[in-house]
Amino acid sequence: MMRSLFIFLALVGVGGGGAAWYFYEQGDQPNSFRTIPVERGDMRATISSTATIEPEEVVDVGAQVQGMIKTFGKDLRDSNNNIDYGSPVEEGTVLAQIDDMIYKTQVDMAKATLETNVALLAEAKTKLSLSQQNWDRAQSLRKNNVMTQADYDTAKADLQTQGPAVDAGQAAVDQAKASLAQAQTNLRYTTIKSPVKGVIIDRRVNVGQTVVASLSAPSLFLIAKDLKRLQLWASVNEADIGQIHAGQTARFTVDAFSGRTFRGTVSQIRLNAVMTQNVVTYTVVITTDNSSGTLLPYLTANVQFEVAHHEDVLLVPTTAIRWKPQPNQIVADAREAYSKASRRREAGGGGKSSSKRESGSETDQEAKNPDAKSEDAKKGTGDEPKSMVDSKRADGRSGARRHGGGHKKDMSTVWVEEDGFARPIQVQTGLTDGTQVEIVSGDLKEGTRVIIGEVRRDEGQTGTKNPFLPTFFRGNANKKKSD
Repeated sequence: MMRSLFIFLALVGVGGGGAAWYFYEQGDQPNSFRTIPVERGDMRATISSTATIEPEEVVDVGAQVQGMIKTFGKDLRDSNNNIDYGSPVEEGTVLAQIDDMIYKTQVDMAKATLETNVALLAEAKTKLSLSQQNWDRAQSLRKNNVMTQADYDTAKADLQTQGPAVDAGQAAVDQAKASLAQAQTNLRYTTIKSPVKGVIIDRRVNVGQTVVASLSAPSLFLIAKDLKRLQLWASVNEADIGQIHAGQTARFTVDAFSGRTFRGTVSQIRLNAVMTQNVVTYTVVITTDNSSGTLLPYLTANVQFEVAHHEDVLLVPTTAIRWKPQPNQIVADAREAYSKASRRREAGGGGKSSSKRESGSETDQEAKNPDAKSEDAKKGTGDEPKSMVDSKRADGRSGARRHGGGHKKDMSTVWVEEDGFARPIQVQTGLTDGTQVEIVSGDLKEGTRVIIGEVRRDEGQTGTKNPFLPTFFRGNANKKKSD
């Protein structure tokens, strides 16, 4: 029994060893990669943000008196229609009429009061004239000892009394005039007129509605002064605001007109920062021309601020920078350097080797081995250009997103196919827009096909993999090709 079990285990071991040897040898077979050619074109580094389109100047028309809305004004485009949403208006156009019955009555009362006070003032002036004459007569009679002292004193007191009475009458007349002016002003306020030329973008009252003006004027109409010039209010993260300046070019799109790109210019950076969940953002105002009337107020726009623009440069997809091969997919003469760099990256992290790379000594030592150097460069970039790392970091802080990180240049590695294996090429990357990366320097030429992925042999002709089949060992990662 034990002998049979031993023979069975031996057979299983031999079969397993044979299978392992088979897949071990198969691991060094040529691979099939997905590649894409290096192209030449323009690269723009941008900062992305979301903005709201606003009218350049909005006037909120209110009521200074209270009362019921009796009628609306006539639309300038068609006198048979009343003013409504979207109606164009000129300065002085009648927008609405408040019931003015009460205010007309107040004007009539003020007029009557004024007339009364004017009559009283005339009476006071007559009495003053009479008192003056009596006083002159009393002085003459007193010199001739014809008038008694009592009559003389009475005439004097009467003159002194009539003078202030005239002054009081004049003050009453002035007060009545002021009351009449106030009543007439309130009567004029019952007719609501447009203070500017523009377009009505909001009507907030209806005929028959009563408006009450107490501590603040009720809002009746919202008028955009000039829709031919619009503004975009974009919220930009504090990490990116240093790259925004007045006069900077900005491009934006709106969902209402997909496929179209509009241009604007940064006109203002507002200093009243807003903090939301410990994220500080600044409002950047972008001015754009809307002479065609295409854009509408309050649309949501996706804005890209142009930070840098390089023309006629080599471009590769970001997937080519991020892609990493398995050790057995690398050409034989670069595997050892790749393995050493991988082990050093896994073991060291931010230790001594990292310090050497920062000082440049290790870079000098590995200058003769571009394969190892490229892997070290990957450690510094996380297999991505640092600009993309900055971009992702900015994504987590606000709605603004940075592509390219300005003019920073980083070392990365791309892979090209060579006889079914991947060969590393170290390159210096520049700007990125999130989809493509600028190649600043390196042994990479236009038209060279860089690897962006792989097609595994077990995926078959259709390129699909059966999820129920097991995945076998593909070979020793550190084995050198003996051929």
